[in-house]
Parts: sequence; C-alpha cells; structure tokens
Amino acid sequence: MTKHLKTRAVNQSEYAVYWNKAEEFYDTMEHAYKNRMWTAVGLNAVHCVISSCDALLVKSQGIRSAVEDHIQVIELLGRAPIAGVEKQAATVRRIIAKKNIIAYEDREFRESDASDIYKQTERFYRWAFEYLNKK
Repeated sequence: MTKHLKTRAVNQSEYAVYWNKAEEFYDTMEHAYKNRMWTAVGLNAVHCVISSCDALLVKSQGIRSAVEDHIQVIELLGRAPIAGVEKQAATVRRIIAKKNIIAYEDREFRESDASDIYKQTERFYRWAFEYLNKK
C-alpha cells in the first residue's frame, strides 16, 4: 500500500519561483566553496536540493509538499514521472541526511565533507536544470 503524502496544489508555471531559490542557494554554495566556508557550503547545498525538488514537483505534477518534513519531499520526488528520478531521489536523501551533521552536531563540517556534498549537489542540480529546461 502506498503511503499518503500531504501535498498542496501549485500552478505549474510557479516552478520558476522555487527554481530561482535553488539557483540562489547554488550560487551561494559555489561562493562559499571558493572562500573555504565549509558549513555554508553544506547548508546551502541542502537548501538548494530542497528548492530544486520543489521546482521539479511543481513543474512535473503541480504539487509540493504540505509538511516541513524533508523526507516527504524525497518520497514525493521518487514518485514523480521523470526519467531517472529514483537515482536522483537517493542522491537527495544522502544530501539532506547531512543537515544535522552540518548544523547541529558537535563537530566541524570539514573541507572533505564540503567537497563531497558540493559534488553531489552539483550533479543533482544539473540534472534538475536539464529536466526543467526541456519542457
């Protein structure tokens, strides 16, 4: 049985609002990476993929999550009618899973951590860009 996920309807043309946010987070992530601001890289990566997911869901289905639980966003993305989405949803899950380490754990978010999340986010962002600019 498929779990019911709370969503709200959004006009599909509004995907650009969420994509603009994703672009801003992505640009800020790049700036932070160039300036060795590792925590900022991580948090902007997380926000970039969340906003990218919102843009993808709005454009592909005219919905977005109605709850603040980021895991639901991943589940919704995994159900989207987009080629290759399962693999990309797994990438998003790995990125979002790092949010607690970045923001709340009692340790530094290091250069190696930032490099890893940067690369994963870059790949996902480029995939999302391709989809959003096809239709």
